[in-house]
Amino acid sequence: MAEIFAIAIDGPSGSGKSTAAKMIAKKLNITYVDTGAMYRAVGLYCRRKGIDTKDEASVVTVLDEINITFKVDGDTRRIMLNGEDVTDTIRTQDIGMAASDVGAIADVRKKLVKMQQMIAKEQSVVMDGRDIGTVVLKNAQIKIYLDATVEERTRRRIGELNEKGIISDFETIKKEIEERDYNDTHRKVTPLCKAEDAVYFVNDGMTVDETSDAIIKIVDERLGR
Repeated sequence: MAEIFAIAIDGPSGSGKSTAAKMIAKKLNITYVDTGAMYRAVGLYCRRKGIDTKDEASVVTVLDEINITFKVDGDTRRIMLNGEDVTDTIRTQDIGMAASDVGAIADVRKKLVKMQQMIAKEQSVVMDGRDIGTVVLKNAQIKIYLDATVEERTRRRIGELNEKGIISDFETIKKEIEERDYNDTHRKVTPLCKAEDAVYFVNDGMTVDETSDAIIKIVDERLGR
């Protein structure tokens, strides 16, 4: 049986974690677990229910109503919220902020972390998020803290929005990213931070291929391959 291993990628919003993780999973033929999408799904559910995502007590009351699963569709993994495919619906700036809010709630993190750890016990995985190397996969063989400057991350976000036909202001998007950075690094529950044994990696100006290949090189070195 092939060795089961885990790659944990942490970093701020817009650093390219998810895109790189998906490519790494494909190149190494292992499972990609989109943890951020799971928090976005919780945020979406709360928004639809008219719940203030900053209101911990109200969010906790609906947790038992939320069932999140992944569905494989060719080369992609679709995220299902109570049986509904919400893969595209959750990719808005508003739902991103909602995800940041609910991600600061201990009971939400407890529920999702348990799900993520169970997946990693059964197969080799690559996960990205805010606390993968520090909380979710503390014993991961490979830990990466992927970073990029705020300006670089703003340009990337504007590019994504432009592709969808949405015109955005640089300073407005930059402010939103800085606000999310502050929320993620200052929350009381498992704030975003670099694990002591993680490799710090800045990918300003790098393509997704260059980023994923650089991380795979680190993986091979750590696994002695």
